[in-house]
Amino acid sequence: MKKLRSLILMSLIAIACFSLTFTPPAWAAETPDGAQIFAQNCASCHANGGNIIRRGKNLHKRALKWHKKDSVSAITALVKQGKYAMPAYGDRLSAQQIEAVAVYVLKQAENDWQSTAD
Repeated sequence: MKKLRSLILMSLIAIACFSLTFTPPAWAAETPDGAQIFAQNCASCHANGGNIIRRGKNLHKRALKWHKKDSVSAITALVKQGKYAMPAYGDRLSAQQIEAVAVYVLKQAENDWQSTAD
């Protein structure tokens, strides 16, 4: 059972790494759509604000506050530079796209990642 659990975990990590490596970046637009950019670049690891690699490093309001990532500037820096298992997106996304993602993440965290009709 323990070997099966390890195999499943390693498979999920491999899938996440593969999708991060081969997911095409969102290209710059006049008005970046944070939700679309998030879906294309972040959702494979952070679906519904979760984190498939490190459960406690999710995007819910409480975790963002705990890790001092509860501001646009803090999230922007993390997305741009990456940290530990999270890759850097500074060379794949424009500054406007990264900021749009940060704003989207904070808005979703405030809504507890519930679907909203915009």
